[in-house]
This record gives sequence, C-alpha cells and structure tokens, in this order.
Amino acid sequence: MPARLNLAALTADELQTLLGAGGAQARWPEVSQARLEGRALPGPALPTTLSFGPLEERVWGATPEQSRLLAAFEAQLHAAGAEPVGVFYSPERRVSPHGRAFVLGPDAAVTLRWSEVAGAPQPVPFVEALTWLRDRASGLACVLSTGVTVVPAPALSEEIDLRPLPGASATELLTAHRAAVLRHGRGNRVVGVEGWIRAWQELRSLNVAAWTRRGLLLPGEEGEG
Repeated sequence: MPARLNLAALTADELQTLLGAGGAQARWPEVSQARLEGRALPGPALPTTLSFGPLEERVWGATPEQSRLLAAFEAQLHAAGAEPVGVFYSPERRVSPHGRAFVLGPDAAVTLRWSEVAGAPQPVPFVEALTWLRDRASGLACVLSTGVTVVPAPALSEEIDLRPLPGASATELLTAHRAAVLRHGRGNRVVGVEGWIRAWQELRSLNVAAWTRRGLLLPGEEGEG
C-alpha cells in the first residue's frame, strides 16, 4: 500500500511544489497547528515502489511539437551510443510517467521521459541518467543527472549526487553525467532492461529510506489528506 506524506514534516518549498502556491497557502494553518502540537498531518499518497509496464511501439507524443522533441532527443541518444531497451509506463511517476529506456556504456541507466496527459506538471520531454557508484567512501551512492524543470518534492536522498540540468539536450546531459561519474571513480554495470529497471527501482528505495528518516511517510490508511 502506498504511504502518505506527512505534510507537517515537509519544508515550505516542498509543500508549494506538491500542492501549488494556492494549495500550500490554504493548508498552511493546518500544517502550522500540527507542527505546534507535534503531530502528523496526512497528505497525498506517495508510492514507495516503482513499476514499469512495457508499451508497444507507436508514434509517441500528445502533440506534433512533443513528437518532434521526442524524435530529436532520441536521435541525440542514438548518436551518443545509447542502446534502447524498451518503452515503459510508470504510473507512480507523477511528473512524466512515459519513459523510453536506454543503457549507455557500462554503467548508465538512461531514460527519455515525457507525459501525454494534458496539463502535466512537466510538459516538455527530458532525459535522466543514473549511475550507481562502486566506491561509496564519499557517502554518495549514485549520480543522477536530470533535465527536469520541476524541482523534485520531497527532496531526494542526501546520498544522491543530484545534477539538475533543466532544459539540457541529451548530448549536454550525458556529457555532464559522464564527467560527474568519473570524478567519483567507477560505476556499477548496467546490463540490459533488467539492469535498467533495477537501477531505477533501487533509486526509489534509496529515497524512501531518506524520507522515512525525515518522518515524511505515514501508513496509507492514515487518512485522505
């Protein structure tokens, strides 16, 4: 069962990102009261795991412009040597649930993400690259480079070397990602679609552990929020 977010434990910025400026302002009195009383305030559901449902190939994009952008990103990813391993739908990813999966080099799980839902928080496609590190002596577990323009909320684990590159092309993002990984040493191998799925599922697990430490998660039956 999905957990629910504890609104009383979120920062003001996280509340605004999740609920919007108006929604955060409307709930602020409740949040403040809950904090004063030292109690939780159940909010929206937050899935603690990711699923990846495979999709049949078709022409993707909700609009001609989105289709054009997807084709441009794909061309850049192919030119960089990324190997496509499928298209998936992840309903738990609120911002952009569609994803074309790629494996790049020995250690990068790459995703071209987008949403075909009208009014999506992130209407423009973007690329993400994830590499898990072999050496975690620095306290970091992985490098995540993302072209998303919507700030993640709740904030991601402190064990992630998060490289936000909003609006970056695939070429720019992959170049920056490789440089960041090399500064840490070497990454763990990613093999095929199974390795790609495992890399992203483990990232969600890492974040869930961080959110649990912060007291952000409540059992799903706690309330509707």
